[in-house]
Amino acid sequence: MGNGEKKQKNWFTRFLSWIEKWGNKLPDPVTLFVILSGIILIASALGAVIGLSAVNPATGDKIAVVNLLSGDGIRKILTEFVGVFATFPPLGFVLVIMFGIGLAESTGLLTSLMKVTIMRSPKVLIVPTIVFIGMMGNVAGDAAFMIIPPIAAMIFYSVGRHPLAGLALGYASVAGGFTANLLINTTDVVLVGFTQEAASLIDSTYVANPAMNYYFITASFFLLIPVAIFVNNKIVEPHLGKYTGITDEPDKLDDVTAEDKRGLIAAGFSLLLFIVVLLLAVLPENAILRNQETGAIIEGSPFMASLVPLTMLLFLIPSIVYGIVSRQFKSDKDLVLHFSKAMSGMGTFIVFAFVASQMIAYFNWSNLGQVLAIKSASFLTAIGFEGLPLIVSLVLVVALINFMISSNAGKWALLAPVFIPMFMILNIDPALTQVAYRIGDSITNPITPMMAYFVITLTFAKRYEPKIEIGRFMSVLLPYSISFGVAWIVFLVIWYLIGIPVGPGYDVFLN
Repeated sequence: MGNGEKKQKNWFTRFLSWIEKWGNKLPDPVTLFVILSGIILIASALGAVIGLSAVNPATGDKIAVVNLLSGDGIRKILTEFVGVFATFPPLGFVLVIMFGIGLAESTGLLTSLMKVTIMRSPKVLIVPTIVFIGMMGNVAGDAAFMIIPPIAAMIFYSVGRHPLAGLALGYASVAGGFTANLLINTTDVVLVGFTQEAASLIDSTYVANPAMNYYFITASFFLLIPVAIFVNNKIVEPHLGKYTGITDEPDKLDDVTAEDKRGLIAAGFSLLLFIVVLLLAVLPENAILRNQETGAIIEGSPFMASLVPLTMLLFLIPSIVYGIVSRQFKSDKDLVLHFSKAMSGMGTFIVFAFVASQMIAYFNWSNLGQVLAIKSASFLTAIGFEGLPLIVSLVLVVALINFMISSNAGKWALLAPVFIPMFMILNIDPALTQVAYRIGDSITNPITPMMAYFVITLTFAKRYEPKIEIGRFMSVLLPYSISFGVAWIVFLVIWYLIGIPVGPGYDVFLN
């Protein structure tokens, strides 16, 4: 450990400690939404008293702030209390899709798939395979954070490379590449609900869809793979040097059993069969999932409207087959038990959705969101700050907020009602605004101590360097955040200037 590391600890660790200290003082996201609900109620009363209002530039209608602490406001809050929660879009989306993804995690299908894919890779393909599986692993939700980094560290150790580099590569791929994927996953489903709610403040006819960012996140997947490989090979591993740590090998990486292998093969065939059936339901001219009037596959089609249940089935069917063939399901009771296990972890999200739904409803009913968006958009237009600079600024603002609030859904629930309407007034499609948010949320994920899995991954690192401190760990992860950020922002700028749709049926601009 040379002087360079000592200097690094002096300034970097102090900075991170400051962030961690003050970030820890923030209340839990659930508590934060309760506090914000109270603030919105008070602000609605004050705004109504002073006559706060704005004119919608799209319709010319005057929008005034509504007092929710009045008699009418209180009656509305109480009578619609249950309905607001029950019809909250993210709630239904997430619970449905988790039947599939949760079962895939509960049965061990995703774990076995990750192990087989990485462990069977030739040495020259180890790094790209870890990056590929890390970013794709996000479909497994939190499971990817727990599985991929330690597996990557063990593999690096077993081939004579620095295990800390493998750990960082796995963690950065999962956390930093959070937005990049080839499949529509839980994140797409969660965010679109908040986007839909926020967009309806300006245009009640606007329809958001889980696939609204699909083109961009797919392209981002192929963008970040070479970036991550370059950072590992040219920056991180040379910086760490040769590993001279512990001589006793940590726990060996368990291989999949013969039953697991048979389960994976059977699950693969069932997935292929499902895809064939799905294609037959979409591609033929008179297919049942096409728009029955226009024949369109994308615009107004049952296929696009059914992405949530289809995604559930994409995971559910192979998971059931895997469970049966690997002999985890000996009867229907075992299947039900796994379903229960898969959904048992949703309690926290349900509590979060409950308070978030009320807060967003208050924000909508009070008209504070519309008035704030219109006035903010007018101000930005007056000073000439709009378009591309505004989009890039949103990325950077979200990246900074991520140091204080790590919850992906929590941040978007706070920011969507403000930025979506504001950008819509400036003719920017909510799909692009959501893309900018997702980039900002992803690039600082590897280095924010506010993310619970940062601490867990640091614990994994101590198996190879028992005395490792946060400064050294962060020095290994920081190059990924910087490189991902620069590459992604440049990519977003090019995408914006060319005007490529960010998803099927979703352009950069509204008009």
